[in-house]
Amino acid sequence: MSGFEPERLLRAARSETRLDDFGDPSFREGLEVLCEALPRARLSPLGREAWRAQIHGYLCQRLRIEDWYRRHPELEALAIEAPVWVTGLPRTGTTALSNLLAADPAARSLRSWESAQPTPPPEAATQHSDPRIAVADAGLAAIKALAPELAKMHDDTGVSPTENQDLLGMHFRTQHFEGQAELPSYTAWWLACDMRPAYRHHRRVLKLLQWRCPPARWNLKNPPDLANLPAVRAVYPDLKWIWTHRDPAKVLPSVCSLIATVRSAFCEEVDRVALGRAQLALWSESMRRALAHRDEVGDAAFADVHMHELVAAPLAALAALYERLALPFTAEAEARMRAWSARNPQGRHGAHAPVPEEFGLDLAAIRAAFRDYTDRFEIRLEA
Repeated sequence: MSGFEPERLLRAARSETRLDDFGDPSFREGLEVLCEALPRARLSPLGREAWRAQIHGYLCQRLRIEDWYRRHPELEALAIEAPVWVTGLPRTGTTALSNLLAADPAARSLRSWESAQPTPPPEAATQHSDPRIAVADAGLAAIKALAPELAKMHDDTGVSPTENQDLLGMHFRTQHFEGQAELPSYTAWWLACDMRPAYRHHRRVLKLLQWRCPPARWNLKNPPDLANLPAVRAVYPDLKWIWTHRDPAKVLPSVCSLIATVRSAFCEEVDRVALGRAQLALWSESMRRALAHRDEVGDAAFADVHMHELVAAPLAALAALYERLALPFTAEAEARMRAWSARNPQGRHGAHAPVPEEFGLDLAAIRAAFRDYTDRFEIRLEA
């Protein structure tokens, strides 16, 4: 046996939690596709254990989330109102922007510690001292110890705003799995699947998280949502989109380098040329879908942020963004954002400058694949 048999994993989660209601059964399709793909992913022994632990954790959280809803049916009536949602190609400043938005005291971000363990739901009085923060910090430190170069590419802590990978991962429909191992069959399935059930689960978890720790406004971010903007809007019809922009010729090598670094910690080998080919195909298709959706709903539904402007003058970029979103840009928010920016200059952990050729990528091919995008948004070409 591979250790990735769905029924065996489901039984283990039931046994640990002594619960049996996983909620919406549509999660099982993604679980089965993932479990079929993992034995072919050239995982190391550590990688196999890490993947089993991740899947087990997600299944246990599903059971516990449904148990909270069973015991507290009033959760169903809660609403997620007008969330601010950052997307765009990865490596386009989404992390810095999310941290700046999180500095606003009127906002509530999805933090790493509560994303990984949303049960029991956080409470306002203990949200800054919850023991799960230390657990999340320890987990991040362990990953960085396995892959020291990661700090140059993505620096976060247990309290940092995070992407939607855990909440979507609990429904086993997330592109983030592909970032941890070579899973072409799973990625092809993910691109073709209906993502609305996963975002409904995402909303279900957000309602639980805000129940005893309420936000004035949710700030969320997730670059892979570029491929699924209609599904996100179907579940969150009043959301406010922020789309970050950068030259794809700088994006693609950086994305590949980040994924190669993560995979190297958990896989026996990393085929960098195959990785480059797959990432070019994935993100060019995601961009094609995103542009089509924007054509359908119109530019007024989006606020755009160019990475070079965010890096050069973050406070000016945020002030313009808040005006575009019709949100109050208070003096307190500005002061906190200024303080975060001063503490976190770009490149503070060292330079990170991968080149396309390292991953078998050709500059002309990247330019051609994203020509419609770079022309439409007048992207400043860096390479």
